[in-house]
Amino acid sequence: MQFGFNLLMWTDTLNDAALPLLDRMQAIGFDVVEVPVFDLDNMANYEKWGKRFDALGLVRTGTAVRGAAENMISSDGAVRKAGIGANKRNLDCCAALGCRTMAGPFHSALGEFSGQGVTEDEWKWGVEGMREVAEHAATVGVKLGLEAVNRFECYFLNTAADGARFVKEVNHPACGMMYDTFHAHIEEKNIPEAIRALKDCLVHVHISENDRSTPGSGNVRWEENFDTLKEIGYDGIMVVEAFGLALKKLVAATKIWRKMYQSEEQLATDALAFMKREVAKRW
Repeated sequence: MQFGFNLLMWTDTLNDAALPLLDRMQAIGFDVVEVPVFDLDNMANYEKWGKRFDALGLVRTGTAVRGAAENMISSDGAVRKAGIGANKRNLDCCAALGCRTMAGPFHSALGEFSGQGVTEDEWKWGVEGMREVAEHAATVGVKLGLEAVNRFECYFLNTAADGARFVKEVNHPACGMMYDTFHAHIEEKNIPEAIRALKDCLVHVHISENDRSTPGSGNVRWEENFDTLKEIGYDGIMVVEAFGLALKKLVAATKIWRKMYQSEEQLATDALAFMKREVAKRW
């Protein structure tokens, strides 16, 4: 198992101010960094940072999201085309950075709602568009890790079962699912069954507490999560995804209004110890 941290705790861009942070995270014991890949017009920066991460010996994964103008399930064909194109550019940036996976809810527009559930047309458009994206992912050597997110953020893929069915219909080896304990805590009635539904397509895991603070300190059913991940044979990357107040532009999006930890470093240290302890019990 490899353990990582998501840079969104501190920043949404790669710049020199992140270098001391990376050194500290390595010293704590992380071997993976998850990078928000949001700036799609600066390929040179991702290439530069890919070399830096190589020198540091850090494994990389990337995250991506789509907005309303790039919604792959829009009724407007031009918007769907823009979404496919944006995901392809995202993949190119991830490849330049040396990412193994591109994870996130890039299957549809985050925070965009129609006022009803998914239609047959939306599902069909999503599958067709993602198959094209997956073909591009295969050419650049990056695996897709689609994220099912809770009903307050998205209406397209909310549960593991939704995601497993979607990936099955996309039917491409470069297209898989990721699993996030925060979203599952909200949406799933049965955590073991949710994880088992992803057995054949799980490529990435986010370890995230129910309040997005220090994993292991809240109400997520951790025994069930770790037990079942072991049961299905998962042995990939686990990334701590937590949010705080350091990145002001993300506060409104993540709905984090109060500080729920002593410091970002305390959260990272405790989260890594928690993951390693739970994995050591089972793997």
